[in-house]
Amino acid sequence: MATPGPELVPLLDQDGVRLTVDGAIATVTLTHPAKRNAQSPAMWRTLAQAGRRLPGSVRVVVLRGEGQSFSAGLDRQMFTPEGIEGEPSFIDLARSSDADLDAAIAGFQEAFTWWRRNDIVSIAAVQGHAIGAGFQLALACDLRVVADDVQFAMRETSLGLVPDLTGTHPLVGLVGYARALEICATGRFVLAEEAVACGLASLAVPRDELDGAVKDLAAALLSAPRDAVIETKALLRGAADRTYDEQRAAERQAQARRLRDLAGMGE
Repeated sequence: MATPGPELVPLLDQDGVRLTVDGAIATVTLTHPAKRNAQSPAMWRTLAQAGRRLPGSVRVVVLRGEGQSFSAGLDRQMFTPEGIEGEPSFIDLARSSDADLDAAIAGFQEAFTWWRRNDIVSIAAVQGHAIGAGFQLALACDLRVVADDVQFAMRETSLGLVPDLTGTHPLVGLVGYARALEICATGRFVLAEEAVACGLASLAVPRDELDGAVKDLAAALLSAPRDAVIETKALLRGAADRTYDEQRAAERQAQARRLRDLAGMGE
């Protein structure tokens, strides 16, 4: 989406994250373009807070990054002995107990978990670099529209780490186990054409058309009744964990609810 105009007062604007709401569409913008929107624990806490701040009227959430890159991944200061001021460094985390380390990572993951809530549809508008944590943040969304200069990469394994910000589940679901393993283990770039071909992205467009393409997609999503979209999203999200017959039953139950609601007979 285009950068919000002055008439949209941010509901949140701190730690490199800005949240604005325009009717049924919320926009979450990463606002550290000078650092290619590198991520930090403070940014993750604010991203989690953005999810809690969404008004009930919001149906579509657009995630975007200012500047040339969507997000180039973790702030490299986290890898230094001194870390980021006021935050634990990776060395500090490594020295903590198993329980404390698990709790810390779980807290980081909260920034990445709310984007797939059934009551919203989230769209990542991705340009330039989306590396490591940036790739995983894009994967946290339901849909991805990319510019033709996009460069996805999962670099954690190359650094001796593993992707731990919720990205592995959607990655395997989108591209399959073998390609997901190859992408993660090699750390190579996935460019726009491949991203569309393998299902990582719904659409690739020239860089200057990205905002317009996301705006059109958001409008199309809003054209369907909200309750029908919520029920459909819940059905699709749960399909992988159900057998064929269980999914058939879930479809029947969801359709019964919709028919009763449309007939004014909802409970």
